[in-house]
This record gives sequence, C-alpha cells and structure tokens, in this order.
Amino acid sequence: MTSTIAPFQDVAGWERSLYAFLAEKERRSGSRRTVEGYSHMLQHFFGALGKLPDRVTSQEVFAWAYGKGLSGKEPSPVTIGARLACLSSFYRFLIRMEIVASNPCDQIQRPKTSLSPPRGLSAQEIRRLLSVIPDTPVGLRDRAIILTLTLTGRRRSEVLNLKAGDISQTGGLFYTYRGKGGKQSKRELPRPAFEAIRTALAAFGKDLATIRPDESLWPSKADNGRGLTSGSFYCSLRRYLKRAGLPPAGVHILRHSAAKLRRDVGESVEDVSRFLDHSSLAVTTVYLRRLEGQEDRGWGKVAEAIGL
Repeated sequence: MTSTIAPFQDVAGWERSLYAFLAEKERRSGSRRTVEGYSHMLQHFFGALGKLPDRVTSQEVFAWAYGKGLSGKEPSPVTIGARLACLSSFYRFLIRMEIVASNPCDQIQRPKTSLSPPRGLSAQEIRRLLSVIPDTPVGLRDRAIILTLTLTGRRRSEVLNLKAGDISQTGGLFYTYRGKGGKQSKRELPRPAFEAIRTALAAFGKDLATIRPDESLWPSKADNGRGLTSGSFYCSLRRYLKRAGLPPAGVHILRHSAAKLRRDVGESVEDVSRFLDHSSLAVTTVYLRRLEGQEDRGWGKVAEAIGL
C-alpha cells in the first residue's frame, strides 16, 4: 500500500511517529510494560522487513504475524493476535495523524483463541499465602502489596505506581490511582491495607506523614525513592505461592481473587463490575462513573473472610 497523504521521506520521520505512538499508548494505558512490549514488536517487524510503514503490504504482515519467532517455534493464536493488535494499533494511529491512508492489517483474519478461564484464590488460599510471608521489612512490604491488591481489586500497575501523595486522610481514608486509559480515580482505601502499608514503611524506617509525596509506597533495598519494580514483586509472589503450596500464577490472579471474594460474600455482579472498573458487564458503567472518593462497603467482609 502506498500512501498519498504526505509520507515521510526519511527514516527519522518515521521514528518520530513511532515514539509519538508509544508515548500516547503509555498515557492511555498507564502501563509501561505494554509500551515496552509494543516497542519490541514494532522494532522487530520493521527492522526485519527493512521497509518504511507506508510501503508494507498485507502479505508481509501476514508472514510476520504467523511466522516463527526467535525461539523457532510456531506462534500460538494468542501470540499471533498480540502481534496483529500491536501493528494494527500503530497503523490506526498513523491514519489518525494523516500519515498513511490505510491499514495493512485490516485484510488479515485474526485467529480464534481459546483462553483459559481466569482463576482466583479463595479466602482460605489467601490466608495460606499471607501465612508464608516473613515478618522482615521486605516481607511486610510484600504483604501490604498483596493486601492492597486483594482488597481494592486494582491492577498491578495501579497499585505498584502508588506514591505517598496518593493517600488522603481528609474526610476519610482514600487513595488516588491512574486506571486504564489514563483515567484518574479516587476510592476508599480499606483500613487493613492502610495499616499494612504503614507497618511496612515503618519497617524501612519511613513514615507516611513525613516521606516525600512523590516517593513510592513500596520501598526497595536500594532506597532510591522509586520503590519496588513490577518484575521484582512478580518474582517474590511466585516464590510465596510455591511456598504456600499454591499453583504458579501472575500478579493478576489477585485481581481475579478480589472479584471472586466479592461474589463469595454476596455482592452482585453489577457491584463487582463497578468495583473493578470492568467492561465485561456494561462498558458504560465504567466510562460514565463520575463519583470521586466513593464509599467502598465491601472490603470489611472480605477482610473478615481472610482473617484480618
């Protein structure tokens, strides 16, 4: 496909468009991990192909999406779908910016995927998980993160990116977070999570009232103010799960657990959907939600169920 809409004549121009796309993606998704994945795939595709975006054909996209990766293995339907989603998103951005005229991904059929159903931990399994975490500064910090994830239902990046200034004790106990799509929201912070955070900070010689507002709630041994990385917490969680005799899982299992526990204590599907900012039940419920600092009536029963 050859664009008729003022294509760049130099590689540097296309690189600028790529950086602009990634910057917008990070602002909208709030996930640095997603941006890094998109960057890696796009650079791999265009680097291996050796063509500028306005010269790419649908056949070349198909060959890359369905082709073997660096491992030499045939890609799974999930991998193929991820490649096409990434590249198509980039081309939609270029079309919006009036840089290219069409999307070479549009002619390619996406593979059917059969994802395994999400799994959440029960209240008993959460108790087992918490019981194996040591009472060390690192252990207390990780316990606070697990409690915050389980009681709030927030995504990994939404919790691990929390700073001291995101906690408010005016008129109640609240936390502010940047959700999916870059939308900023404010919710009640469950008291057990707040107390765990204070205990963890104290173990590192810190106090929520005196640390800088831009300092992470999750100190690391480096003590550089940036806090624990997502990858480090993932590795720690995997160790705790193994120690507790639970199946290996990623951090997202705690969000699934939050939803499962809410349902187990009697909340409606509609309440759980709103609690998670979820789109599976009613997308409009999420995007039209305007309440700031809304009261959270469910965390008390969940905390009681897991023995807090």
